[in-house]
This record gives sequence, structure tokens and C-alpha cells, in this order.
Amino acid sequence: MPITYFTENVSLPKQFKKQPVNQWIKDTIRSYGKKTGNIAYIFCDDEKIIELNRQYLHHDYYTDIITFDYTEGDKLSGDLYVGLDTVQRNAKIFNAKFLEELCRVMIHGILHLCGVKDKTEQERRNMTSEENQALEILQKKIEF
Repeated sequence: MPITYFTENVSLPKQFKKQPVNQWIKDTIRSYGKKTGNIAYIFCDDEKIIELNRQYLHHDYYTDIITFDYTEGDKLSGDLYVGLDTVQRNAKIFNAKFLEELCRVMIHGILHLCGVKDKTEQERRNMTSEENQALEILQKKIEF
């Protein structure tokens, strides 16, 4: 099944390499014993993210990703809206390269689809650890 990319009011970063990222996402999904269904990444600006956050989650703040889960059984599917403005700000705050922070956010959404939670402090530590492990694998394939 496909992993697709769309943009709304933003451009896909030039350094973004779809093919190795797609394989990395599929490998990550497989490592959780799941199958890849229809995964759509929609890269957007802050205005779209806050609109979605208010409308669907009733939150009045910007965020880096909102994941809509359409998973059926072990086949992961979803729409993952990635707020590139927030990703850019967070990259500066965390002293990370933009592409690295973007990939962290992208895999964060996938990990949620795989069942990884981040509500409690322990769950957040686990999520960060899972993100870091996944990023180490990707870093061997692309340069941040």
C-alpha cells in the first residue's frame, strides 16, 4: 500500500528524500508486527494545523503533528498532518536539523498508529526512546 505526500500552503523540503523515508516507515511498521496500509502525510502551515486542532481535538494551540487513525486490524492507515512551521520552530528550540526534526515528527505519528502512547511521563520517555531508535536507523540511509 502507498505512502503518499501532499502539501497545503507549504512546499515539501528540498532535502526530503521520499524513497529511503518510505522504506524506513515501512520497516518501522513491520518491526511492530503490522502492515502498511494507506498512509498520507499532509505537510501544512500553522493555520491549517490550528484549524484541525480546534475542530477535531478542541485544542487551541499549534502542534507539529495530528494523526487521524484509520487502521483496520493490523493494517495501519491514517492521515498525518505535519505542521512544518512548528517543526521548524521546534528544530531551533531542540538545536536539531530541520530534516531530523521532520523525520522525528513523521515517525512519531507512525508510532502512534502502531500503538505507542505518550500521555504519561513514562509513556513520553518510551516514545522518545522509540523515536530515537528509529532515527538511528534512518540516519544510516540519509544525511540530516
